[in-house]
Amino acid sequence: MAGDEETTTTTTAATLETTSTWAVASVCFILIALSILIEHALHLLAKYFNKKRRRSLIHALNNVKSELMLLGFVSLLLTVCQKYIAKICIPRSVGETFLPCKTLTESDSEEETKCEEQGKMSLLSTQGVEELQYLIFVLAFFHSLYCVLTFGLGMAKMKKWESWEAETRTLEYQFTNDPRRFTLIHQTSFGKQHLRYWSEHRILRWPVCFIQQFYPSVSKVDYLTLRHGFIMAHFAEGSNYDFQKYIKRALEKDFGVVVGGSFWVWSFSMLFVFFNAQVFYNYLWLPFIPLVMLLLVGTKLQGIITKMCLDSHDKALVVRGTLLVRPSDHFFWFGKPELLLHLMHFILFQNSFQLAFFTWTWYKFGFRSCFHDTTEDIVIRLVMGVLVQLLCGYVTLPLYALVTQMGTSMRTIVFTEGVVEGLNRWRRKAKKNIARRNNHSARPSLDASLDNSPSFNTLDTSFSVDLDQPSSDAGYLTVEISDEETVATKQPEPRQKLGCFEGFDLRKTS
Repeated sequence: MAGDEETTTTTTAATLETTSTWAVASVCFILIALSILIEHALHLLAKYFNKKRRRSLIHALNNVKSELMLLGFVSLLLTVCQKYIAKICIPRSVGETFLPCKTLTESDSEEETKCEEQGKMSLLSTQGVEELQYLIFVLAFFHSLYCVLTFGLGMAKMKKWESWEAETRTLEYQFTNDPRRFTLIHQTSFGKQHLRYWSEHRILRWPVCFIQQFYPSVSKVDYLTLRHGFIMAHFAEGSNYDFQKYIKRALEKDFGVVVGGSFWVWSFSMLFVFFNAQVFYNYLWLPFIPLVMLLLVGTKLQGIITKMCLDSHDKALVVRGTLLVRPSDHFFWFGKPELLLHLMHFILFQNSFQLAFFTWTWYKFGFRSCFHDTTEDIVIRLVMGVLVQLLCGYVTLPLYALVTQMGTSMRTIVFTEGVVEGLNRWRRKAKKNIARRNNHSARPSLDASLDNSPSFNTLDTSFSVDLDQPSSDAGYLTVEISDEETVATKQPEPRQKLGCFEGFDLRKTS
């Protein structure tokens, strides 16, 4: 009898009732200390971004926090509802369909035993819920790390654009692109690269664009030509606007979108889990979906550059100075450049999900588990995961960052954060002046209020605003700044303006 009691004691799992308090306190202290350390590190990172005035990166960091909070909340719900989920009994004929493994394991938990007594099985066992929680944590880590590495590769590739941008300020560049010089489009470097025998035929153009996305991806000629088209569409001719820094700010803002999650992206991830059943032979086609979509996006981006060249060629055979490409939304799918951002988001998320799923099955079930019982499965998943990351970061992302700026409208990120902050402060002071006028006059004058408001040149001495002014005989560009994502440009008006900010004219001060 004593032996039986001793055996029962050794086989029964210990609970908190039979666990030393120092052990419980030690484990809790370590977990709390690690959580506080991670939270403090994120706080310091946000403080650093705020000091550097990188609000787009702060937004991206907040999206990461929201994603971690969402996954943590899902994990908490799984823990709380673990036994209730196991109590849901389904017919065994239904539960044994679409299995990732052919063999079934029996469990002796109380909830599953009750289902077995009814000739049924649990919807999701308690052990399955615990394993699913591991998958959630692995996914959160891989998605954040994958996005950072991908955008890091893209930034490294775009580092050489700084030298191209600096070249536009040299006398040699200005002499080569002198507006008084006339050249046939076919004789320009951009025309020689894109006006070939295959350009006019769609059947030939798309295969060539598919190859061109790999080499040279973004050439110097493409960058300088698209830069010139962007500046001519939104700024004055001859402006020294730093296009490379604008692209960098725009990409940082897009990073905040990609690093987060959305309902439709999570829905496709659940389909990925569903298709991991053996009956679908998913390793033969599922890992290739992000790669095919990535190549399709890269081909489209390269095709847009060629179509912009063809569009300029159809409108004029001779160019003055630099070949002028005209930004327009009709070059993009459905006239929406932002659609490419959502596709990039989907590609990065799904590829990181597949790598996270592979790592999770390797950790929980071993390298040669039933999830990956063939060598081809392992090789395909690993090769596709690494290949998509390298292509996305070093090839497609720089191409995306450049071409998506060639839409009809430019984004508010075209202004630096200091300028936007100064304009907002100027607007608030102008509104206060109008409110004071309303208290003293029945018909306040907007122009009089603006004349007494702070001038643009005296907004703030902590930063300088360098806006290129056109010649005295030319009109000034009017820019409408709003809280929306884009900034629309208008035709010059006879009255001299520096811009228009929600009904208030930013007039040139003497």
